[in-house]
Amino acid sequence: MRSNQIKKGAKGAPVRSLFYGMGYTKEEIDRPLIGIVNAQNEIIAGHMHLDQIAKAAKMGVAMAGGTPIEFPAIGICDGIAMGHDGMKYPLASRELIADSIEAMAIGHGFDGLVLIPNCDKIVPGMLMAAARLNIPAIVVSGGPMRAGEHNGKALDFSSVIEGVGAFKDNKMTEEELEELARKSCPGCGSCSGLFTANSMNCLTEALGMGLPYNGTAMSHSGERIQLAKYAGMKVMECVKNDIKPLDILTIDAFKNAITVDMAMAGSSNTVLHLPAIAHEAGISLPLELFDEISQVTPYLTKLSPSGKHHMEDLHRAGGIPALMKELTKKGLLNLDVMTVTGKTVGENLKDKKVLDTDIIHPIKNPYRNKGGLAILRGNLAVDGAVVKESAVADEMLVHIGPAKVFDSEEAAVSAIFNGKIVKGDVVVIRYEGPKGGPGMREMLSPTSAIAGMGLDKDVALITDGRFSGATRGAAIGHVSPEAMEGGLIGLIEDGDIIHIDIPNKKLEVKLSEEEIQKRKNCFVKPEPKVKKGYLARYAKLVTSASTGAVLK
Repeated sequence: MRSNQIKKGAKGAPVRSLFYGMGYTKEEIDRPLIGIVNAQNEIIAGHMHLDQIAKAAKMGVAMAGGTPIEFPAIGICDGIAMGHDGMKYPLASRELIADSIEAMAIGHGFDGLVLIPNCDKIVPGMLMAAARLNIPAIVVSGGPMRAGEHNGKALDFSSVIEGVGAFKDNKMTEEELEELARKSCPGCGSCSGLFTANSMNCLTEALGMGLPYNGTAMSHSGERIQLAKYAGMKVMECVKNDIKPLDILTIDAFKNAITVDMAMAGSSNTVLHLPAIAHEAGISLPLELFDEISQVTPYLTKLSPSGKHHMEDLHRAGGIPALMKELTKKGLLNLDVMTVTGKTVGENLKDKKVLDTDIIHPIKNPYRNKGGLAILRGNLAVDGAVVKESAVADEMLVHIGPAKVFDSEEAAVSAIFNGKIVKGDVVVIRYEGPKGGPGMREMLSPTSAIAGMGLDKDVALITDGRFSGATRGAAIGHVSPEAMEGGLIGLIEDGDIIHIDIPNKKLEVKLSEEEIQKRKNCFVKPEPKVKKGYLARYAKLVTSASTGAVLK
């Protein structure tokens, strides 16, 4: 055991004295020490209840002969941070989470970890730490919240954001908007659609780092508590059998996860997080790989924001195991990959099946024959850009229109709400990338404003920032190189004609090479938006969105 180096023998006596002072018994000290990394706080709806998950996981560890020792991790709610300077921090916090877990785990010689996240950046941050540390670890999330309901219609967090746009466009009263706010999030859990948090919790399962149904078992359910207890037991098996994250996080595991991502049309943010996790495992995931897998992966389940179903529906239909089982019918998954269950993917899926074909379509009858995300390239995105193709209206798959250029999210939102954006426009929001933001803010406010005002089938939006998993419409993000790195998006002017061709993976601005060179010669790099503190350091170290926005 790793912990023996700090607690055994004469040299371990000082350490044992500290444990005795905390009330640990000799028997507890002698057992494997398992860190319970709990991201519980009282500001994230998905994390409010994680103390219950941690309690159950600790029981599981103790039942299996280990000593659970809880410590915290930070977490930022994207929904609360959105639309102001606070949104610069969530992506940057991913690195803080990974770094702090590394410091705690190595500093205290833990033998294994149970990682308890639930929301957007906390899940990948913990997976990055697991890969970096490579000690036995398992992830158990807090589970998704149920969908809200009003007048017989299912609601979720994005319903309220789009309601703001409808209110600003005089299509909804203030009282109706408040009613939406009251009913859209009926309890704790990760927001009920297939947004970033639930996408990453599902992909944790597909990667093999979480138990089956980690992504879909409901928050505040007996099933979720049982899952946490089993996670505690399973990490002890991983310690005993020396199963480590890098035994699981192989290139084939990442290909499996990307395949599942495409089959369910997960959040576009997964194209940031999977490469970052892979980077910690010493694996490169180029954007081309996402495109290659998307081309051969059928789109099988249409969840909000792309469709009407929610996480509870997916769980009722058999969850991620059922979805993966369906994908095996075309040989799209590697079934020999090891998982934290101690079994292979194939063994885990042996008896699984789809329980509702309206929610998870048969592979012979997909929503469409290719996946939900697309990677675009062209002179406007030499290193790539990302769009959730499944959430784009057919009318907007190909679009040519004039640019309306803004150097911040706030300026764009103000223009949208003040009626300055008209049908046919291409809204360009720049200096919101990893360096330029800094922190690559999510753009749910402008996309939802466009949707709420009924323009999502007429207006496109392009940014070097990123989009919420709740976004729908022709919203193209992660444009690389970003404006702050000299990308062409920083040289666009109002009225420039932009050509979007999603089926053919093209993103271009109609400018001659002579005009582009002329603008480059006149370009003056702006001053950084943040000049002190953590974000200033982050901006100096962060890489492009095309490489997962990892730190150098």
